[in-house]
Amino acid sequence: MGAEPPHPARRGFAPRTPLLGVRVGGVNSAETAAPVDVIDQVAEGTVRLLEGIRGMSEKEVGEPSLLPGWTRGHVLAHIARNADSLVNLLTWARTGVVTPQYASVSVRDQDIEDGAPRGLAEQLADVDATAAKWLELARTAPEQSWTATVRNRQGGEMPGSFIPWMRLREVEIHHVDLGIGYQPADWPESFVTRLLPEAAIDLTKVAAKSETPTTAFAVSATDTGFTATIGAGEPDRTVSGPANVLLAWLLGRSVGADLSGQLPVLPAWK
Repeated sequence: MGAEPPHPARRGFAPRTPLLGVRVGGVNSAETAAPVDVIDQVAEGTVRLLEGIRGMSEKEVGEPSLLPGWTRGHVLAHIARNADSLVNLLTWARTGVVTPQYASVSVRDQDIEDGAPRGLAEQLADVDATAAKWLELARTAPEQSWTATVRNRQGGEMPGSFIPWMRLREVEIHHVDLGIGYQPADWPESFVTRLLPEAAIDLTKVAAKSETPTTAFAVSATDTGFTATIGAGEPDRTVSGPANVLLAWLLGRSVGADLSGQLPVLPAWK
């Protein structure tokens, strides 16, 4: 396919700074995890992902994923090509030589489309090999790599220390998207704790650009104490539930059936 399938959630996030209209409390949303710790989390998540892929049947690879318009093969090809793209960013951070994450949007999309029809063995080998290559480069990155400035595929500048977090999000979120039994409830607590504030801020940014104004609403995690107001002004309702359930809903990975409160219509991701 020439473009990503229509889905309320984007594939990734750019580094965020606090935005007017978002009030976050209850947890420290600062990105304090050391790159080496996040790399370890990527390694652990990759083991779980590869175990899940090995449990798939040949037929399941070509069946629809949880992302409308994409088969599981599309998701697997995307996970592998994402690893390649983040090798590019690690190389940029290590050498200082500008190495774009992707050659172009069209090349990225075509690589996913071309890789989607492959059989299970080839998909597994690709995901495994590209993940291993990324992990090897990340584990051997010199300290200055983490303070170097690189740009993501949208052109946003970020420190090299953000690259492991980018990979962790891809591994964890798209494992769920495969629809092979891994659920938001399986996301590690540290992953949810860090991503939930980002998702709230990101959604407010999307809402601010929407042609249809979004009335402010609050979210409250019943298990962690996290709270946030999404949108401008005073919230007219509060949506509450476990942090992982809130995160899945904000990311478009859940309809929010397990949440309490009147659910607003979330603005469509662009």
